[in-house]
Amino acid sequence: MSERKPRKDAARNREAVLAAADALFARRESAEDITMADIAAEAGVGKGTLFRAFGDRPGLLRALYEARLEPVREAVEAGPPPLGPATAPQQRVPALLDAVLCFKLDNRRLTLAFEESGGSSPYRAEHYERWHGLLRDVLEQIPGLADSDFAAHALLAATRADLVEYLAGQKGVPRERMRAQLADFTAGFLASGPSRGSAGPASVPGSRGVRP
Repeated sequence: MSERKPRKDAARNREAVLAAADALFARRESAEDITMADIAAEAGVGKGTLFRAFGDRPGLLRALYEARLEPVREAVEAGPPPLGPATAPQQRVPALLDAVLCFKLDNRRLTLAFEESGGSSPYRAEHYERWHGLLRDVLEQIPGLADSDFAAHALLAATRADLVEYLAGQKGVPRERMRAQLADFTAGFLASGPSRGSAGPASVPGSRGVRP
């Protein structure tokens, strides 16, 4: 019994910290201003509790990000169409991108802070590699679409957290307009798929045929 109580307390503290961090990211205008001390105070725990449970600020951000993403991941891995694995690839690609965009719109400050906390190339981050690998695999199922690896990078670029924050936060683009723009962009890309790879790079006027 003596060992169970500390485990229960640790689990309770962890949930309190995640809830406090979630509330702060929803309430504050700038994610950069939220410190571990702020989160500890909001949760009513000591800073040491945060560091023991999560290691550092990136570790806490990762845990909160994963907790918020879990419903989306479940829908992608085992849910019904249009996100689940039984969906035709032409329908699943736009649905996956829309899910990523909606998640980042719903969690703008959290995802921005998380994507900026890696300290290295964002393309090496585990969460990015996971989305990229999934999208690449689905794109490979579309006949005639060349270079699914690059295509997955290009399409995911339209859902970067800094771009979402710029468009939604600074430019004030409405949510449904952003979703429609992404859907149109994706549809145009997929419609041009069969012709991709049939020719080399287009010549740039004045380039005299020199390629990089």
